[in-house]
Amino acid sequence: MEKFLREGGEPEFLSRRLSGYITPDGRIFLSDGFNLLIKRGFDLVFSLFFIVLIMSWLFPIIALIIRLESKGPIINKQLRHGRGNKTFRCYKFRTMVKYQEDADNRVTQNDFRITSFGKFLIKSSLGDIPQFINVFLGDMSVIGPRPHAVPMNYMYSKDISNYMFRHIVKPGISGLAQVKGFSGEISSFYDIYGRIKLDHFYIRNWSLMLDFKILFWTIGSFFKMNGHSY
Repeated sequence: MEKFLREGGEPEFLSRRLSGYITPDGRIFLSDGFNLLIKRGFDLVFSLFFIVLIMSWLFPIIALIIRLESKGPIINKQLRHGRGNKTFRCYKFRTMVKYQEDADNRVTQNDFRITSFGKFLIKSSLGDIPQFINVFLGDMSVIGPRPHAVPMNYMYSKDISNYMFRHIVKPGISGLAQVKGFSGEISSFYDIYGRIKLDHFYIRNWSLMLDFKILFWTIGSFFKMNGHSY
């Protein structure tokens, strides 16, 4: 893990001809058109499969439990940065008694606002499954850097060099940083720095096989019930 967290790294250059970022030695990142086409095809097939075969019956069950436990909307629509720093509404099941979308509304592990069922949704990561709708609509990918809240991006971009490089690709429901332990509540600079370094590593080294590996690791984490999507 330490090798991903070392300071430094090669610069990125914007190439208008290739419509993406390349390294000094000519390697093209995930923003290359052919790579994007492959990834979008995978996203469409997998999200449609999930929505039809799993969300079609699981969504109503979760929605009913949320509504019976506390008043409020079933789905929260949170403003996040997507590809190219464009904002979109990220869908999540409501996990708190009362939700107020503002810059200081960061959720912590022992937040008193989290409902009993909300704790289960967070621990199991089931609270994120409405994001497969975001994937189908094209706002997100199945695998990619997790989308951060807009105020969080503005805050950390001042302290971490090239922080916004993670936004040259679509954000994902799961990512390399999350399956390698950098998920959940950010309690130190090391937490966010490690997450960003792994996000950058993913973009530079993307392949369809890497996406399959991360998906496999994500499924394993689900069955271990160690999700931390605060």
